Amino acid sequence: MIDNLIFNDMGNVMQLDEAEDEESFKCNGTIHAELPIELRFNDGHLVTIITYSILMVISAIGNISVLTIIKKRKSKSRIQNLVMHLSIADLFVTFLMMPFEIGWASTVSWEAGDAMCRIMAFFRTFGLYLSSFVIICISIDRYYAVMRPLQILDVHRRGKILLMLAWIGSILCSMPQMLVFHLETHPNYTCYTQCITFNIFPSYVHEVFYSLFGMVVMYWCPLIVIFYTYTSIFMEICRRSRERSEDRIRRSSCSFLSRARVRTLKMTITIIAVFIICWSPYYVMSVWYWIDRSSALKVDERIQRALFFFACTNSSMNPIIYGIFNIRQRNKAPMRTATIETRVTPLSLSIKLLDCQ
Repeated sequence: MIDNLIFNDMGNVMQLDEAEDEESFKCNGTIHAELPIELRFNDGHLVTIITYSILMVISAIGNISVLTIIKKRKSKSRIQNLVMHLSIADLFVTFLMMPFEIGWASTVSWEAGDAMCRIMAFFRTFGLYLSSFVIICISIDRYYAVMRPLQILDVHRRGKILLMLAWIGSILCSMPQMLVFHLETHPNYTCYTQCITFNIFPSYVHEVFYSLFGMVVMYWCPLIVIFYTYTSIFMEICRRSRERSEDRIRRSSCSFLSRARVRTLKMTITIIAVFIICWSPYYVMSVWYWIDRSSALKVDERIQRALFFFACTNSSMNPIIYGIFNIRQRNKAPMRTATIETRVTPLSLSIKLLDCQ
């Protein structure tokens, strides 16, 4: 489950710490019912399996549908290419991370060996990093489409560079997972093994800094970029709308700008709200754990897991949000009669790039 990224499988770590003061005995000679609840299949694991299964189905249908729609297009626009990469990133989460979590919750202990533990740790974060980075690419692309509409010659080159950086950045940010996660055997229950970060960090401070890095890169950076770019886009369209409303000769463009303003406002609020709703519960619980671990451990395990599931809902929501606003919107866009204004002005280029490319 994704909570291991921050919590390092709290139940198992807690048991490892407590075990030092207990009389050691072999797992093979222990009745299954005598194992601590954290080491046995419980209600929390059942919730994990059910929830991830539902999210996996929703995410698979949504992202595969988006890819199918884009693939059927004879020519892909720049934004459609970005949305395609976003769907691919979310499918990494859907078909690699989620099945791992379901299987892991079913067995409770880690049964796949140290190598698979490290490989799994890499892919658990790779799709999430890539999804966040591609969202940044889309936000930057939309920003330049409106704020710098005359820089048409650079847009395709810039898009390719952004995507390349997103993929490379995701690989680099995920690689440390292969170093910190490893197979650990319980000191008392010797047949119980787990894939955790226990005994890796020199101190608790190092562990917090590592987790904080993931939080900043995966959550705060995309959130800041999304908020700044889409707010700037909306303010720019409002400004140009006011300028055009003062020019009665161009009254036809005013209604078009009004529609663009409303559509952009809806898109801005939706994207920011969904990103915050999906990721905030996970990181609120994480920060709580960093600040006061003892009280965080007292929270019901089912509630903890429920909060962590929100981090994966973003992969299910992305195809809905970006598909509606960036793919279907193009099909619904009414045809406009070509005029001098719609051909050459920065205003028309901004709106055209925002809607169609």
